[in-house]
Amino acid sequence: MSSCKKDPKNLWEIEIKNPGEKAQIIDISKEFYDPGIPLEIFKNKYPWFQGTVPNEDFAERRIDKEEIKVYKEAVAKIDVQKLSSELGNLFSHINYYFPQFKNPAVFLYSSNLQGIMEPIFYQSDENLLFIDISAFMGENNPNYQGLEQYFQKSMNPNNILPKVSEVFAKNFVQPNTDQQKFIDLIVYQGKLMVLQDAFLPSEPDYLKMNYTQPQYDWAKANEANIWNYFVESNLVFSDDARLIERFINPAPFSKFYTEIDNESSPQIGIFTGWQICRKYYQEKPETKLADFLKMNAQEIFNQSNYKPKN
Repeated sequence: MSSCKKDPKNLWEIEIKNPGEKAQIIDISKEFYDPGIPLEIFKNKYPWFQGTVPNEDFAERRIDKEEIKVYKEAVAKIDVQKLSSELGNLFSHINYYFPQFKNPAVFLYSSNLQGIMEPIFYQSDENLLFIDISAFMGENNPNYQGLEQYFQKSMNPNNILPKVSEVFAKNFVQPNTDQQKFIDLIVYQGKLMVLQDAFLPSEPDYLKMNYTQPQYDWAKANEANIWNYFVESNLVFSDDARLIERFINPAPFSKFYTEIDNESSPQIGIFTGWQICRKYYQEKPETKLADFLKMNAQEIFNQSNYKPKN
């Protein structure tokens, strides 16, 4: 008798017993730019928001027409009700796998484009989550002029949820600092991506990778060629530090040093690590997530029998 395996496609589709309520979202900037709220009251309510900005500058920023314009445009792009139920759903999925997880307080704000390179910030000691909405005004937004196109592709409102999920995923996976072979690096990234699968089972895969749909399609279509390249170039167990820049860090494309580079999808090492970890779960679907996260890369790789075919 063949053992009854879960459908690998729906491995992470779970039924949440008590579906999470919507996340409570507070828009700090709405109050910040509201002339009806005295500065003192605002500062007492959000004592951490001012940072090191002197009082006079802080007061001036509240009436800065350009800043207000950016905020109004950014907030108009976001369906806060929808985001609130998506985040509630995300939090219940995280809590399902990690019962110690407590829903954070969620704050939206506009950094006036100052913080758009790292728009999601989680303060773990106080359990506060901050989302910089000026980073999600949409690809090719005039405010992003001069910003590299490859960053802009994940600056759409539908990138908020997977980016929040990724920030929490990093809290549950310890990077292995002693062994830094390429396989260690990509399997570490693969573990983060498997958490994205678990936390966001119905989210499109391309968004979890910060890809466009065509970039994801390219990666899927070339999965076997990419793996053959890594194997034939002896990269899998290499500790060459340049591989991080070539295949893991954000960039316009991956660097195979061939004529197809410009057509390739970026960060292809992350994609490959993800497929190795997914293949591991196809082989061993009963593995508890917490146990899987503690396994070393070599073990995961060996037990995955990862050999993609053209």
